[in-house]
Amino acid sequence: MDMHTVVVGTSGTTAEDVVAVARHGARVELSSAAVDALAASRLIVDALAAKPEPVYGVSTGFGALASRHISIELRAQLQRNIVRSHAAGMGPRVEREVVRALMFLRLKTVASGHTGVRPEVAQTMADVLNAGITPVVHEYGSLGCSGDLAPLSHCALTLMGEGDAEGPDGTVRPAGELLAAHGITPVELREKEGLALLNGTDGMLGMLVMALADLRNLYTSADITAALSLEALLGTDKVLAPELHAIRPHPGQGVSADNMLRVLAGSGLTGHHQDDAPRVQDAYSVRCAPQVNGAGRDTLDYAAVVAGRELASSVDNPVVLPDGRVESNGNFHGAPVAYVLDFLAIVAADLSSICERRTDRLLDKNRSHGLPPFLADDAGVDSGLMIAQYTQAALVSEMKRLAVPASADSIPSSAMQEDHVSMGWSAARKLRTAVDNLARIVAVELYAATRAVEIRAAEGLVPAPASQAAVAALRAAGAEGPGPDRFLAPDLAAADTFVREGRLVAAVEPVTGPLA
Repeated sequence: MDMHTVVVGTSGTTAEDVVAVARHGARVELSSAAVDALAASRLIVDALAAKPEPVYGVSTGFGALASRHISIELRAQLQRNIVRSHAAGMGPRVEREVVRALMFLRLKTVASGHTGVRPEVAQTMADVLNAGITPVVHEYGSLGCSGDLAPLSHCALTLMGEGDAEGPDGTVRPAGELLAAHGITPVELREKEGLALLNGTDGMLGMLVMALADLRNLYTSADITAALSLEALLGTDKVLAPELHAIRPHPGQGVSADNMLRVLAGSGLTGHHQDDAPRVQDAYSVRCAPQVNGAGRDTLDYAAVVAGRELASSVDNPVVLPDGRVESNGNFHGAPVAYVLDFLAIVAADLSSICERRTDRLLDKNRSHGLPPFLADDAGVDSGLMIAQYTQAALVSEMKRLAVPASADSIPSSAMQEDHVSMGWSAARKLRTAVDNLARIVAVELYAATRAVEIRAAEGLVPAPASQAAVAALRAAGAEGPGPDRFLAPDLAAADTFVREGRLVAAVEPVTGPLA
């Protein structure tokens, strides 16, 4: 558990805070300003609830049933019922970190003072997070419009002491038992509160924030592996010159070229050993790495802008405005988040494709410029990394399927009241799979490139100091170097862990300085 505390105020939160709470168990605390804003907005809702005129979400039904005015004695039941009926998810459980992000981001919106939720409900949300209680949320149930309704409903059900949740020890138990064990009193929902706990883009946003954190590491790792492959293929680093990238000034392209150039600094392999097979230019997968990696980086930057706006938002319907009005709106629609989730799946697929092409080039004796077939010790007796590339190719094929956009689809719901939806939750779920696969794909290229660099070194060529650092760190992590065939899966698994934990970047930065 991360013992530092994230203070939730009225003006949103940061991506760093989301990751701290979701992944590292940081504690959550409501600011005094948030408590005051919650109390003030609740007074407005209470005043509206006392009036005879119907107000959506306060004294009416929901969605296509909004035309019915609900009497005072039935309103508490109405709020309980919306939670129970909307907690209709199916399929496998969603990861703990996703559920914690979901709960934290809903608390962020509640704390803004625009939802009309009482302070004690918000405090219970914080208490559940701090107790390490994680509601059981299922894979399917959100259309990404009116927010992530089913996932958020399963979280709200836990606040009511109903349904199932996972305790801090990892055991799933009835939520009421877990709340009692931690001294937390279940909430009794009042007007507007059930709806306010369900009506947000929090699940898809939480997954976007965590994907961005993971992809930042993977893009820097892919710059390193591209540099290692270029070096192992005796390519030229002249294509990385800053002046070439300055005349096509896409920011990410310049960053990736600079990263690669710094990794290759001091190499005795680049561009000096082409006498036997002269090349005017290297292949696209080698020469164009900064352009492809850089375009992906620029897409990440745009997605981060969208995430930042959403983190500063208060997404609910209806909302309490500063002048006291309670107004219906469409801010719960997930389109802005859904689009960038799909954009990221596309660039991740393309990055995976170019990584695989370099791996294949390293293994092909007709294109590797003197490396042994499949980087095998005794080709024919040994198969080397032949099937590692098969595994990588299978992953890349899956990445292409995952790149098909979810946000281009829409299925009407709620008797055509909700007739256009974002499918943002689905976009987020497939992006998580894509990010996992991308780490594996980068790891296979790393494993092949480091073996190839070591083979070159055994021939008397001197790799760049950063390359030597990457090789040494990967070997220390349990991924072995060249030699006769052996059980390969453990080596690939070690390389995968090495990449996804950021240890490749950490290994070279003492030589290169901080990489972007």
